[in-house]
Amino acid sequence: MKNRTFKAAIDNPGIQQFRFYFCVIHVESNTVVWAANRDGPISNSGKMMLSGDGVVVVDENGNQKWSTPRLSSSVAFMSLNEAGNLVLLDRNNVSIWDSFDYPSDTVVIGQKLAVGVLLTNYVSETDLSVGNYSLTVKNSDGLLQWNGLTYWKLSMGLHAHQNSNFEVDYLLLDEKGLCLFGQNGSNIVLQVNLPTSDFRIAKLNINGQFIVQSYSGNNWNQEFVGPANSCGIPNICGRIGMCSVNADSNGAACSCPAGFHADVSQAKGCVPSDNSFSLPLACTSSKNRSLVSSENFSYLGLGPGKSYFAVTFSDPDKYGIKLSVCQNFCSTDCSCLGILYKNSSGSCYLIRNQLGSIISGVAGRNPEFGYIKTQIALDPTDKNIEISEKRRRLSVAALVALLVVGLLLGGAIGFFGWRKWKKSRVAHEKSSHSNSNSSSNEEMEAFSIPGLPVRFDFEELKVATNNFSNQIGSGGFGAVYKGTLPDHSLVAVKKMTNLGVQGKREFCTEIAVIGSIHHVNLVKLRGFCAQGNQRLLVYEFIYHGSLDRTLFGTGPVLEWLERYEIALGTARGLAYLHSGCDQKIIHCDVKPENILLHDHFHPKLADFGLSKLLNPEQSSHFTTMRGTRGYLAPEWLTSSAISEKTDVYSYGMVLLELVSGRKNCSFRQQSHSLDGNTSTGNSSGSSGSGIVYFPMLALEMHENGSYLELADPRLEGRVTSDGVEKLVRIALCCVHEDPGLRPSMVNIVGMLEDRVQLGQPRSESLNFLRFYGRRFTEPSVIASGDHVSVLSRRGTMSTSVSYDSYQDVSGPR
Repeated sequence: MKNRTFKAAIDNPGIQQFRFYFCVIHVESNTVVWAANRDGPISNSGKMMLSGDGVVVVDENGNQKWSTPRLSSSVAFMSLNEAGNLVLLDRNNVSIWDSFDYPSDTVVIGQKLAVGVLLTNYVSETDLSVGNYSLTVKNSDGLLQWNGLTYWKLSMGLHAHQNSNFEVDYLLLDEKGLCLFGQNGSNIVLQVNLPTSDFRIAKLNINGQFIVQSYSGNNWNQEFVGPANSCGIPNICGRIGMCSVNADSNGAACSCPAGFHADVSQAKGCVPSDNSFSLPLACTSSKNRSLVSSENFSYLGLGPGKSYFAVTFSDPDKYGIKLSVCQNFCSTDCSCLGILYKNSSGSCYLIRNQLGSIISGVAGRNPEFGYIKTQIALDPTDKNIEISEKRRRLSVAALVALLVVGLLLGGAIGFFGWRKWKKSRVAHEKSSHSNSNSSSNEEMEAFSIPGLPVRFDFEELKVATNNFSNQIGSGGFGAVYKGTLPDHSLVAVKKMTNLGVQGKREFCTEIAVIGSIHHVNLVKLRGFCAQGNQRLLVYEFIYHGSLDRTLFGTGPVLEWLERYEIALGTARGLAYLHSGCDQKIIHCDVKPENILLHDHFHPKLADFGLSKLLNPEQSSHFTTMRGTRGYLAPEWLTSSAISEKTDVYSYGMVLLELVSGRKNCSFRQQSHSLDGNTSTGNSSGSSGSGIVYFPMLALEMHENGSYLELADPRLEGRVTSDGVEKLVRIALCCVHEDPGLRPSMVNIVGMLEDRVQLGQPRSESLNFLRFYGRRFTEPSVIASGDHVSVLSRRGTMSTSVSYDSYQDVSGPR
């Protein structure tokens, strides 16, 4: 059955021969807009049959898979109109059933979705079964729900406008947009105005987003989406998956919270890393209900700044209570799987029945703290009874065995005696064989460590890199080579040198940690090689190389928005290393060379987690070896403890270079705006030397409020003073001499996303920049390389070092 726009037919949306559906299809785009037997697919031998009772879909054996409901009169005709509505008519040509009243996942122009009627998503593009997401129209709004829990409202849409407070009767899609109508269609309660289109659909997609699309020129154009932020979708990252927004696409970046790892039994989601914990059982039996006690459960914290979709649409279960009381409240509720708790108000939210994804990076002065309920013990009574029964059985078996052994022992002694001398003859050979097995067992033990990525043979990587002929980089850990794997994917192979860890197990233990880290802003470790003395790491290949080549090179200039996204992505990657991993990881070498740019200049941080692999000598001269001039914090000189705030300092220095478009310590260019006289004269560097120490200049311009002069002149006005001020203020807060005054990377992400108030640089903790700038830009120091004593604000004199050696640690670059 077909007209100019639609057809009704048995169709297979995929290639499976067992998944056919009776559908209404938009012909030009070949899009299914309605499906009958969603939960009862048939093979290509199935049939659709029309009778006076209605329509029925049967499989090849004649078993009914779907039918229309009992009708008020006998069916005489079936018709498919130009709107896409499949209609059953009686002999008087009166409609007695139509598909518009029984929608699947889509509404088309002219189709009404009445209060109480649902759109439900497909499980996949080829499996049209009913999914867990639904759109339902209520008297007040249109709601998206997951397993009955609301996660978005139509009124939250960016272009949705509330016109009245009448009760809603139905949702209607038309040529001009989407509307909620009240008072029997006489009043618009809410409307979404869209460009005029002859054909559009509103659809609940497989991911749980409600989208409106128009079709023209053989292309679908997305006009409206909700929720726009993918992290607002309840199960976007699976159970307990941590969702953060990908700045490039507003899509979801999924990871596992600290204390959890990926659930290998599912396509997505996370489970506790410690095997002594497990997620609680469903409270469906009396045995499970007996476990409902606070002693049987523990709570794994997700940290601050976490949220859950249901909290936005519900009131707290308890107000003004302590965290421990909230946890006990959850422990005694067998449907409770976790909690969200607000310290400021003592508000306690229970997450019941089913766990979805966790939303990361939620701002606020009083953030929510998330906790997942885990089971720590089985029913001790049942366990003790089982153990007692096993012991009784073992006692009887042991008594019988002793009697048998006693009878056989005498004969066995004689038999084994005469063979003793034979065993001594091969003792030496067996000893050698045992030593060989021991070495093999050690290697097997190393490679059986959980979490290890793919293990490559050295010969495989030798072939992949064409005998290590195409070197694309080098650093403190060794050279990097471009390679091609058998699947034709490109990789970067790092050939490690001078490692501190010698044994395979120690090396593999560290690699397992690095390999378990997955974040959109971190370079992915694809595999490793630990064969003989060879130690190699295999990374995904990043096409645009490192930030320093793009930022400081002679190619096209990075636009301000691109620089901002690089700053934000790098901050997100560092924040994940510091607070999102099972083990906190301090990078220790944040610099433009270690920020790689993927497609659309999407930043990925490289070389994280490798500092533990250094040998002691390299570790003591870490900065010289890795060439991190100008990026390491003052605490490296004073033997102070190194913490994640050391990475924050380095990040601040990188931010300043993103602003200026040049290295923080560089020769002055005559055409550069920084050559102009400022209120501070030539304090930023000696006029004779031609050197500018940019961090000092940034501090001076911040104090004068002259931010725009700091911007890369190649941008030629394509940046605002407010934009520059924002990055400069964040950068100066990052480079405070006192690590305690530096913000965390999580807060820096919040500042860049405008969720956290900008910090205020503290001049008293930044005066050391003036000392660095003035001392190390003196012509006499630069020319002679004289030794310079570095004096900190605390008045302590560090070891005397030359300019060359000092710049390796934390001086100007």
